[in-house]
Amino acid sequence: MRVLPSVAIFDDFLKDPWAVRCAGLALDYDPERQHGNFAGLNSSTPFGTEMIDETVSRLLGVKVRGARGTQHGHLRVTRKGDTGHSGVHIDPAFLSGILYLSRPEDCAKPKAGGTDFFRHKRTGLEFVPRDADRIARAGYADINALIDDVVNADTGHPAKWERVMRVPARFNRLLLFSPWQFHNAAPGFGSTAEEARLVMLLFFERV
Repeated sequence: MRVLPSVAIFDDFLKDPWAVRCAGLALDYDPERQHGNFAGLNSSTPFGTEMIDETVSRLLGVKVRGARGTQHGHLRVTRKGDTGHSGVHIDPAFLSGILYLSRPEDCAKPKAGGTDFFRHKRTGLEFVPRDADRIARAGYADINALIDDVVNADTGHPAKWERVMRVPARFNRLLLFSPWQFHNAAPGFGSTAEEARLVMLLFFERV
């Protein structure tokens, strides 16, 4: 079975990122159709990801497609000051991805919103272990108990987490990572959609 990297970064990913950015901003971002705990607004409909799915499959050597029941292909606009109901989290997918589409000049600003990865202070964990031995060593009977007590209980408590890495935002950068790692979006920026943190959300399942 092929072992995927925990984090992989591919710069200059799209051939025409400006066209994708323009099309993404033209999507509907209806505030009444937001159903998540995230900060910002998701597009009401997804962007077509067939070529992205095929390219990611080729790069990783594993056939993937958009995970059903997720926001795969939707874009998210997050302005400065936008807040959500959750913080550090994991994703329901085989592989997670973020395609950064904020303008280069906005990505270059200090503290521009990339993606942060965390360690849980009390347990020392940086991800949800998948094997029974590691789960037991962390003090839990099963994976669901660990997720409930660590992720679900502490997602809204920033003081219980230590940031271990930030992947900076960069225009046309694709970040792929294991969804079991504790992560969260860095804060948004800008006051308009044009200036804001703009990303395409990608959640893959294995074919």
